[in-house]
Amino acid sequence: MESVKNIFKKNIRQYAMLIALVVIMAYFQVATNGILLVPMNVTNLILQNGYVFILAIGMTLTILTGGNIDLSVGSLCALIGAIVGTLSITMKVNIVLTIIIALVLGVAIGIWQGFWIAYIRIPAFIVTLAGMLLFRGLTITMLKGLTLAPFPESFQKISSGFVPDIFNGFGTKLNFTAIFVGILISFIYIYIQLKKRIKSRKSGFEISNLTLFLTKIIGIVFLINLFFYWLSRYKGIPIGLIIIGILIMVYSVFTTKTVPGRYLYAMGGNEKAAKLSGINTNKVLFLSYVNMAVLSAVAGVMFSSRINSASPQAGLNFELDAIAACFIGGASAYGGVGTVVGAIIGALVMGVLNNGMSILGIGSDWQMSIKGLVLLIAVAFDVISKKKSKA
Repeated sequence: MESVKNIFKKNIRQYAMLIALVVIMAYFQVATNGILLVPMNVTNLILQNGYVFILAIGMTLTILTGGNIDLSVGSLCALIGAIVGTLSITMKVNIVLTIIIALVLGVAIGIWQGFWIAYIRIPAFIVTLAGMLLFRGLTITMLKGLTLAPFPESFQKISSGFVPDIFNGFGTKLNFTAIFVGILISFIYIYIQLKKRIKSRKSGFEISNLTLFLTKIIGIVFLINLFFYWLSRYKGIPIGLIIIGILIMVYSVFTTKTVPGRYLYAMGGNEKAAKLSGINTNKVLFLSYVNMAVLSAVAGVMFSSRINSASPQAGLNFELDAIAACFIGGASAYGGVGTVVGAIIGALVMGVLNNGMSILGIGSDWQMSIKGLVLLIAVAFDVISKKKSKA
């Protein structure tokens, strides 16, 4: 049986950030007199930071390849917003077709940037910096410096719509569809964990003791159901949360359970060794940037829907939020280490800090300073822990 100490050591970054998130939430809950975790504010917290969650997922994959980042994601979000606005507002193009065009454009831009980075081997920093300037310029040119608004109502529902309650609340003010989904997810989670434990035992791998295993299961199931109960007290499950949830699930499975996903870690750990073992590292790097551009397009669509406009100033500092979320969530600045779930935890830390400080009336200058300090501490923790493990 694996001890609690060993488990904590193996997952120190994730557990440390999870504990930090809980502490930060508890502090702001007290400091804001309970406003932070009001059901309506919890929903707003998710929707306001939806673009960070999506960009952090894509940024995690690029960082895994060797500490590479993408500086162009904010400008690309703005460009996608401008294209979607021009098509749907000015040209009255069907919303579904508009979104498809936006995603295809994301693929094309990803191919463009990925080619220079992966096959010509121009540093990713330079290529994406050029992309940041190029896409911002194209956005301003397309919008002629003006803001386009409003979007059609069907487009707005991407970020402002909610899943209807099929149970009609059973005569209460609660959304029982949200409660049912929470229970369903809990059963799925329990099944996956039990199956994983049984498989590990049969294979002869070390497993955690039963008490710790059950404590973890009960704790996570409690948090899942508490979260969905909180959603049920407002309007239920936001459509934006469904999109984010699907992305988290798909990319978590991709990075942990598939061969191409493990290639990312192998390349980030040692690219030369990965090449010698038969991995096409150029292709891995290329596809990670194509993927990043597609997720940037998704984030651009969601953000435009959220603010209900296409603005030349949209997407400012989005890349910094995404990068910070990844590093705070446990990704290594050297590559090869990091998880999708960790990036989401990092994004939540950033989101709670933003939301909590805004409620308290703290100025944007201090907010930026505090977030910068949190990022520095997170990366310093990564570097120090690496040195200790080597020693």
